[in-house]
Amino acid sequence: MQRRKFLKGSLALAATPFLGGCAFSGNGSVKPSLVQNGSVRTSAYWGMMDVSVKDGVVTGSKPLSVLSSIPNPLRGYTADMIYKCRIKHPMVRKSYLENPDSPKPELRGQDEWVQVKYEDAIKLVARELKKTRAQRGLASVYAKSPAWKSSGNFNSSTTLLARFMNLTGGFVGGLGDYSTGAGQVIMPHVMGGIEVYEQQTTWPVVLENSKVVVIWGSDPVATLRVGWTATDELGYKYLEDLKNSDKEIIIIDPIKSLTGNYFDGKAKWIAPVPNTDTAMMLGMAYHLYKTKNYDKEFLESYTVGFDKFLPYLLGKKDGKPKTPKWASKICGVSEKVIKELAVKMYKNRTMIMGGWAMQRAHHGEQPYWMLVTLAAMLGQIGLPGGGFGFSYHYSGGGVPTSTATVVGGINPADIGVIKDGKFKGYAKDVADERLKAEIEEMQAASFPVARIADVLLNPGKTIDHNGKKITYPDIDFIYWAGGNPFGHQQNLNKLKRAWQKPRTVVVNEIYWTPTAKMADIVFPVTTLYERDDITMVGDYSNQYIMPMKQVVAKQNEAKDDYQIFSDLSKAYADGVAEIYTDGAKEPLDFIKSYYDSATKVINENKALGVKMPKFSEWWEKNEPTKFDSTTENEAWVRHAEFREDPILNALGTPSGLIE
Repeated sequence: MQRRKFLKGSLALAATPFLGGCAFSGNGSVKPSLVQNGSVRTSAYWGMMDVSVKDGVVTGSKPLSVLSSIPNPLRGYTADMIYKCRIKHPMVRKSYLENPDSPKPELRGQDEWVQVKYEDAIKLVARELKKTRAQRGLASVYAKSPAWKSSGNFNSSTTLLARFMNLTGGFVGGLGDYSTGAGQVIMPHVMGGIEVYEQQTTWPVVLENSKVVVIWGSDPVATLRVGWTATDELGYKYLEDLKNSDKEIIIIDPIKSLTGNYFDGKAKWIAPVPNTDTAMMLGMAYHLYKTKNYDKEFLESYTVGFDKFLPYLLGKKDGKPKTPKWASKICGVSEKVIKELAVKMYKNRTMIMGGWAMQRAHHGEQPYWMLVTLAAMLGQIGLPGGGFGFSYHYSGGGVPTSTATVVGGINPADIGVIKDGKFKGYAKDVADERLKAEIEEMQAASFPVARIADVLLNPGKTIDHNGKKITYPDIDFIYWAGGNPFGHQQNLNKLKRAWQKPRTVVVNEIYWTPTAKMADIVFPVTTLYERDDITMVGDYSNQYIMPMKQVVAKQNEAKDDYQIFSDLSKAYADGVAEIYTDGAKEPLDFIKSYYDSATKVINENKALGVKMPKFSEWWEKNEPTKFDSTTENEAWVRHAEFREDPILNALGTPSGLIE
């Protein structure tokens, strides 16, 4: 199918009954405590903000603080995020509503929508989920829902979905994520840890010790706009410090990105052909080896396997030495530049800031493995300002960690057992060998999340993944909450074909995304501005504990994910809702418990110099609580302990060394 035809079919939903296009939504019930005129302090992925409210409607927002001159446009879109393109009511696809047993899945994205009562939608989903499990087994339900969800430790849609699905019997999960699907699989075999989400050598250390900074395959000016919790904006501050420093900056990227433009005139831009990073690195490695500009002692003391890599590098096996000339023909970078860059990185303390883009491709594990090999040849891993890092561009990696205790959040619960319409306990405590075998089969069917289209199209197929065999399950029921696979997946035409295979697709969504339009049942969900929550600010710094107070009324019939899954739990079987809600707790009860647990640890540690108030006082004041980093944390160097003593501080690889 042509891309144009696919888009035409998907977007046709905009004209169906009850959809409403992207018009502004209206207010639902108004909570008495909500500010009608004034401002409310809260937080989102893009940082802490003051949100302006007039007559109960958000009119704008501004950052709580500005730490750099790098603009973050996301902070000005708050009103649009609340009011535009909203799903206003529970909706069911017409053919599905008429006959759930034969719902004409080929009409997804083209069928009419029918507005239904919320209670009826809840009953429908609970009934069809039970039917699927009874007829097709536990391994027929997929609810991994890989997504970015929304900021907040309680209103984590993916975790709330997993909690419901686990308590009612379990589901087929997913392995990894879209962001780092190759990197997080290969790195444990090479470095003993995933690297992609771990703390980096701190920015202060880089700024003090690095002579050369290579930004390879990443665009931090774009990606540091957001954090997984909420950005502390310190990543931007340190980028600005880097720009104003005397460091030599080299950007390796096929396109001149926002980062390239930001450092224009300061950085050297090298533009290889897309997906040829490995070839370029091989050419650099060859030149280093032949000119003896590599750290032989480091390779012998801290790594294993170079003796196996070297014959390939020299072309002993395939007759193709990986010379700069060979590399240049592939990557489009001149031999001269390849040679000069390699020697420059060896003779100067160099930090390689690798991005995730280069591993989002066929054989995506190769550039990461090669980048570590190149860094090992330079011999600077574990030295201040040297080595490599894979998360400087993500959520403030490299920002020094504070003394804060991380606030907890909702958990996904254990797998429950449902029998005769009642919750009978947890599977781990039930002596039912047949059930345990079915659960093991379900769990073994978890697959890499980016393979969703392949799984739907090829049930029963066996693949190799990370040293194991995985047999694709036969998925008949999909529940997605907080994500948009039609904005994530690599091949939309293939995904559209695959999406016609399951009998049921349920989506919790704020907006009429492409995925919502391709569902059978849709629940409208609140934005983070329409509910209470709590969050850390700074994924790596943990600089603040921040209250997230509801700013405006819930729009139309939108409900929190917690409310939807609580009601589904009640409709599914007796006793599930009691456990799901931990005894009928309201969201603020959970939020208070997370705060109190963290506060207990913080207040008992007098050395922190921070006294946390009671929750009621802290919540009423609605101010972030700040925590400072320590001198020790600011001087932290990744893999320094390993370099100091590779025996006592061995890596998590079989040899304990870099492999």
